[in-house]
Amino acid sequence: MASQSKAYAAEFIGTFALVTGTCGAALFAAPAGAGLLAPAFAIGLSVLIMAYAVGHISGGHFNPAVTIGLIAAGRFKAENAIGYIIAQVLGGLAAALVFQLILSGALSSGPSQTTAWNTFAAVSNTYGGPRGFSMTAVIVMEVVITAIFLIVIVGSTSKRAPAGFAPLAIGVALFVLHLVSIPVSNASLNPARSTAPAILAGGVPLSQLWVFWVAPIVGGLIGGAIGRWLNDE
Repeated sequence: MASQSKAYAAEFIGTFALVTGTCGAALFAAPAGAGLLAPAFAIGLSVLIMAYAVGHISGGHFNPAVTIGLIAAGRFKAENAIGYIIAQVLGGLAAALVFQLILSGALSSGPSQTTAWNTFAAVSNTYGGPRGFSMTAVIVMEVVITAIFLIVIVGSTSKRAPAGFAPLAIGVALFVLHLVSIPVSNASLNPARSTAPAILAGGVPLSQLWVFWVAPIVGGLIGGAIGRWLNDE
């Protein structure tokens, strides 16, 4: 394992790339006609790419729920969690700030924002509102999909799993889980990804952000524990 400073940098860069792909697709590609496939593909491919690029440096978490879930799985030391989570949140926020700068440069004479691109509020994770799902429904969704995600991570990175294919399995899992959950909660699974647009959006997304920390972390703990049991670790 590389030095801790390099591990934190890898988590920052990986989460920056993840939020760049996801929020960028949701802000620009989805309203241009790509629909929910755009962010689903973007998140899956972003994590796949960055897992190969920097996963050997930090383990390729890019997600506080994954970090905490891997502690439950016996794969990560708890004393390193705070540094990882701070790096992840800062990486996500940095990516969101880049897009805030890009959006500020949109030409006022161009198409209206509501038809040409989304806002940070529109791409944030929320419950209620236009999607119409209750807080309970969203919590159940986020707990279940994050638990499944951790089971995939722990299983695909097991010593008994085929070597070299873990990033592919993890990326495809994220794609599938986002297809399921975008219509319900805008798909979090990742508190760092949720925090970045919510801070810039303010209002309802920021007030509901706690749900998208608690539910994925609970799901991560459950999935990590199940993965540890299944793989006898």
